[in-house]
This record gives sequence, structure tokens and C-alpha cells, in this order.
Amino acid sequence: MSNTRNTQESQSSQKDQNPQDSHKSTDNAADDRPSPMEVLREARSQLAELTGMTAESVSSFEQTEQGWALEVEVLELERVPDTMSLMASYQVELDAQGQLTGYRRVRRYERGRSDSRRTGGH
Repeated sequence: MSNTRNTQESQSSQKDQNPQDSHKSTDNAADDRPSPMEVLREARSQLAELTGMTAESVSSFEQTEQGWALEVEVLELERVPDTMSLMASYQVELDAQGQLTGYRRVRRYERGRSDSRRTGGH
């Protein structure tokens, strides 16, 4: 009987010291971070609210040491025909919680124009 009690106490003690249990507090901190899709939605929404312009798409997205970095395509000036509308690329930075910390326009172009490709390494 005492062997059974010692075995149960030993198992109980091992459960209390389970390394997976010790990581629960750090896992909760990681769970507080927004998902990539939440970050994308928030970035577009916050940029549109700040600039008053429609964020149409996200052309670049990456996680950084400080949070997130995105490049967002924005409709700056609507024209007819639509292919003549003026678009812009904005570099957007967010903190780890998905809050916008800064943005800047890095490029303007007409919607109907593609990027020019340089050949020969020039």
C-alpha cells in the first residue's frame, strides 16, 4: 500500500514539475500578438484613417525585430479611365501589437503602368 502511495505522490510531483507547464506563462505572451491577417487588416485600416486614402492592397509584408513592415498600395487620385488613376506605395511600420508607428510614401505611379525593367544590370 505504501508503494502505491509513494508512486502516486511521485507522479503528482512530476506533474507539478512538467516542463510543458512551465512554458504556459511565456506561451500566453506570444498569444497576445496579433495574427498576420489581423496585422494586415489593421495596417490598411490605420493608414486609410490617417491619410484619407483607400488602401487597395499589400504588396510586401514581413515580421521584423520591432514588429512588422509592410508596403501598401494606395489609390491617391482616381481618374477616368481607371488605368490612369494615380497610385502610390507606402512603407508602413507597425509595432509587435500591430499598432502603426510610422509610414512614408516611397513611390507614385499610374495604375496602368508596370515597373520599368532595366536590362544588362543598369
